[in-house]
Amino acid sequence: MGRNTALPGEFERFRATAKRWPDDTGCSLLHIDMDAFFAAVELRTRPELADRPVMVAGAGPRSVVLSANYPARRFGVGSAMPVAAARKLCPGIVTLPPTRGSYGEVSRAVLALFHEITPLVEPLSLDEAFLDVSGALRRLGASPAEIGAELRARVEADHGLTCSVGVAGVKFVAKLASGMAKPDGMVVVPRDETVSFLRPLPVSALWGVGPRTAETLRGHGLRTIADLAATPAERLRAWVGRAAAEHLGALARGHDDRAVVPATAEKSLGAERTFDTDLADRHEQRRQLLDLSERVAATLRSRHLRGRTVSIKVRFADFRTVTRARTLPGATDVARLLHGTAVALLDELGSTAPVRLLGVRVEGIAGAAEAEQLSLEDVRPGSRWRDAEVAADGARSKYGAAAVRPASLLRRDQD
Repeated sequence: MGRNTALPGEFERFRATAKRWPDDTGCSLLHIDMDAFFAAVELRTRPELADRPVMVAGAGPRSVVLSANYPARRFGVGSAMPVAAARKLCPGIVTLPPTRGSYGEVSRAVLALFHEITPLVEPLSLDEAFLDVSGALRRLGASPAEIGAELRARVEADHGLTCSVGVAGVKFVAKLASGMAKPDGMVVVPRDETVSFLRPLPVSALWGVGPRTAETLRGHGLRTIADLAATPAERLRAWVGRAAAEHLGALARGHDDRAVVPATAEKSLGAERTFDTDLADRHEQRRQLLDLSERVAATLRSRHLRGRTVSIKVRFADFRTVTRARTLPGATDVARLLHGTAVALLDELGSTAPVRLLGVRVEGIAGAAEAEQLSLEDVRPGSRWRDAEVAADGARSKYGAAAVRPASLLRRDQD
């Protein structure tokens, strides 16, 4: 079941409306999914385009669709689709360029709103999260569905965006419900109707069933979750293996013991870029690594983090992809050090083949204060460069992203 699944007629009784919603007793788990998030964020400043097919994508010939609004989705346009294919499906589609930084900013604001209700918030991506509201029910004097309705109203009032909410007693059912509620709706699955809700759904709706597993199950005549639930365990183990059989059997019976786990510390941060034309010039490859290093370092500093291991990702014109990594003596958030390490790793590859994609990533991340304790030296490598980069951060936050940049990153018409 996809993120944009229309609610089939037989499931309409689970939809929450202004006049009624199903019994939500014991359904303390919410899955909240923003509707066409990237596109919706961009359309806040272009309301005249709201009823027209719109996609968010870069301008290059190799660009893919980052997000499409619902008028565009009716033509079959979807995320990760090549822009050229999207234009064939919908010749009149409007393309809006992505606004760097805006999606993360809005996502953090929406998550902050969720945290006002409960500390048990588990983000899955920028545009979706699980909430466990069991502890908030008595404090707020509200039911789970009432909390879901209130959050939907606040997201729209505060941010001009809509979201869809699934309310259930277990996580994966709440996620299925939010997909059925799209766009801008809420679906509540009563706890004692979990199995009857699941039975008619295709086996592909189960969490962990990808195309290959779904094909295997269908090959043995299992098309619905009811079919799977009725299959003897030993037969299912023979078809998909012991672990998968136990997992899928439990889900088919509506069992999912996973709790909502609040966000954990980030383990890595990175940036990568696919080029419109393959880069064969080593100087230009190093220049692109500098831009990526600047972006990663700025993100680290903005989140008060530092990392010790620098890695690069290189995809050649023939789609062969390699990665290389190096651990530094101490943690850093300095672009100069990231770039120097990335260039050294690139040079060590020795290949002069044209490059299709480059990426820079930092791992071994810790908070800045914690990372600082790793070194007892008074003079830290890159400390003066860091002072300069922090000053540049301040200028960019005040005057815009292009206010201060390394001279080598200026476009030719700015040189």
